[in-house]
Amino acid sequence: MSIPRTTHTKRVGALTATLAAAALALSACAGGGAAPAGSEGASGSAKADATITFIPKQLNNPYTDVVLGGGKTAATAAGFATANVVGPLEASASSQVTFINAETQAGTNAIVIAANDPDAVCSALDEARTAGAKIVAFDSDTNPECRDVFISQVVAKDVALIQTKLISEQIGGAGEIAILSATANATNQNEWIKFMEEELKSNPDYKDIKLVAKVYGDDDDAKSFQEAQGLMQAHPNLKGIISPTTVGIAATARYLSTSQYKGKVALTGLGLPNEMRSFVKDGTVSEFALWDPAQLGEVAAYAAKALVDGTITGAVGDKFTAGDLGERTIEDGGIVIVGPPTVFNKDNIDDYDF
Repeated sequence: MSIPRTTHTKRVGALTATLAAAALALSACAGGGAAPAGSEGASGSAKADATITFIPKQLNNPYTDVVLGGGKTAATAAGFATANVVGPLEASASSQVTFINAETQAGTNAIVIAANDPDAVCSALDEARTAGAKIVAFDSDTNPECRDVFISQVVAKDVALIQTKLISEQIGGAGEIAILSATANATNQNEWIKFMEEELKSNPDYKDIKLVAKVYGDDDDAKSFQEAQGLMQAHPNLKGIISPTTVGIAATARYLSTSQYKGKVALTGLGLPNEMRSFVKDGTVSEFALWDPAQLGEVAAYAAKALVDGTITGAVGDKFTAGDLGERTIEDGGIVIVGPPTVFNKDNIDDYDF
């Protein structure tokens, strides 16, 4: 099955749903037969029979579905002959290892992975690289030694700063706040939280804000809902919650929307407009942020093809073209930045459909 290339716009709802479903369907029916990972052409020449597999933190996650939809579309446009999706149903530290090993055995040319744990996947990724595969981390990084490049949603500190700014504005610059994150080992969330903590301590504008708790919902809806309940029970004076995870913010919003805390406890973080729209319109949430998830998958796919073709090596300063998204440059640490975050509120949320 092939997926036609389309230009991504704000209005991507129907397309995203179709692509996400196709991605999972192709994953289920994909078999072996991939060309050996090491059988590339000459450096800088396109490899016509190249294969790519995306390994997200977990399957059946609405945010992940959008990322994978963009990735699979771009993989086809970039020239991959086969693009598959495999992965665990739960985001535990070592749950991705067996999938990496299977791709190594299949001779997959490029593995694109969002790591649940930066170190737990490294041995398996090292074996894949020894066999000739190119490794692209996206969304949540591995240990840098275990991959060729990392596709980051945005500058990590910017993600932290915008969430800190939003919660401060929403609680009037003073009071107790908490963070409800994904898994305790998630590279991206932990980096954002580190920057949040530093900003709260160092910025005089936030001197009256106190971070009283950090809890983890493991990117599971039910557990995140329970953690939100637990925060309010343990900290009755809580004025705001930051949830830098699309699963966590949606679950927390659902809890607050039917509780006595609606309109009294602020909630912000990183969310999908389609999941958060009703909570913005009913006053549970005033503002939250996110980047365009599909573009994350798109840039990752084009970077993977450039690595397989030998047009880049992952060195700082290497450049490649990410389709309609234009030229991208590999920065220090082997990092490629996708784009800035967007703040969503009642005035603009209906302009977005993902």
